[in-house]
Amino acid sequence: MMTCQQLIDFLSDYLDGKLPLSQRVAFELHLTLCRDCRAYLHNYKTAIEASRSAFDAPADSLKEVIPEDLVSAILKARQSEQS
Repeated sequence: MMTCQQLIDFLSDYLDGKLPLSQRVAFELHLTLCRDCRAYLHNYKTAIEASRSAFDAPADSLKEVIPEDLVSAILKARQSEQS
């Protein structure tokens, strides 16, 4: 039986479709039995999708999302640290 650590170790290969059949079967069996690993897989996929979509957004659209006063506060804090 596959352990949680082994599932994490094989996660990338599983998602890429590179796991041999016997390991894929053990991987999927473990998922059916382990709620924590199902949640981990879901969160992992969500993070991958979020990072991909972040690069799909045009740079100009990010300027609209970040408040100008936040940018000013960050720049001011950096200047204070360097002084």
